[in-house]
Amino acid sequence: MRKIALPTDLSDNSKNAFEYAMSLFNESSVFYILHAYADAVFSSDTLNLPNEEVELKKRKVRENCEIEIHKLIDEMREKFPESNHQFKVMTNCGYLLQEINQLVDAENIDVVVMGTRGKTNDRNLTFGSNTLQVLKQVQCPVLCIPENYVYQTPKKILFPTNYMVPYQKRELKLVDEICSYYGAEVNVLYVSNFGLISKRQKINQEFLKKQLDTDSIHFHQIEESSKTNIFNETIDKMEIDLLVMVNTRHSFLEAQLEKSTIDKLSLKPKIPFLILQNFRRN
Repeated sequence: MRKIALPTDLSDNSKNAFEYAMSLFNESSVFYILHAYADAVFSSDTLNLPNEEVELKKRKVRENCEIEIHKLIDEMREKFPESNHQFKVMTNCGYLLQEINQLVDAENIDVVVMGTRGKTNDRNLTFGSNTLQVLKQVQCPVLCIPENYVYQTPKKILFPTNYMVPYQKRELKLVDEICSYYGAEVNVLYVSNFGLISKRQKINQEFLKKQLDTDSIHFHQIEESSKTNIFNETIDKMEIDLLVMVNTRHSFLEAQLEKSTIDKLSLKPKIPFLILQNFRRN
C-alpha cells in the first residue's frame, strides 16, 4: 500500500494538492495529513506568557486544526466515494521541514504531495518558502501542484536528463507505476549540443529504459540554449501533463533551488512537477 505524506496549512492550494493526489493515486493508499503549527503558537506575543498559557494556546490551535482537517477529509470522501484510502491525521507543534523529515523516515513515505505555494500565496514566487525547503531537503520524491491546477490524467510525461545521474530504483519505480497505470508515454529530453559521448551516459540511458518498462518511451535531443525556455516550450509543444526532474548535486535543478530568491527561477511549470531526490544531504 502506497504511503503518501500531505503537508497542509489548510489553504486552498494545499486543498487542491490533496484533491490532485486523491485523483492520481486512486488505488488504496495511506494518506498522512500533516499540519505543523509551531509558527501559530510561538511569536513575540508568547515570549513572556507563563507556561500554562502557552500550553493552553497549543491545545486550542491543535484542536482547531484537527477540526478543520477532519472537515477536509469528509469533503474528500464525498468527492471520491469509490476510494478506499486510509487517512491518518498528524498535528504537531513543530516546524514543517523537521516534521516532514521525521515522518518520511518513520513511515517510509513513498511521496510527498503539496502545493507550490501555501497560505501566503505570493504570486511573484514560483515556490513558497516551505515548499522550497521541502524540495531541497526532504529525502523522498516530492510532487508539487500549481495553484488552481485542475486534475488531468497524466498521459504525457517529460523527463529532462543529462544521463549523468546514476538513477535510484525506488524513485524511478514511482514514475514507472504512473506510466503503467495510466498508459502514459515518457519523453526523455537531453539538452546538449553533443551526443551521448561517455560510457556513463550510455549505461544510465539503458538503466532508464529498463526501469521505465513501457513501450511508449521516446528519446529527444535539443541543442542547448536557455534550458528553462526549452523546458517551457517543450511542455507546451508536447502537451505535457507531468514534469519529472531529478535533483542531485551539481544538477541544473539544484543550482536553481540554491538561488537566494527563487522568483528568479524562469522555470515556472503550470503543470504538476515531480522531483526525485538522488542524494542524501548532511
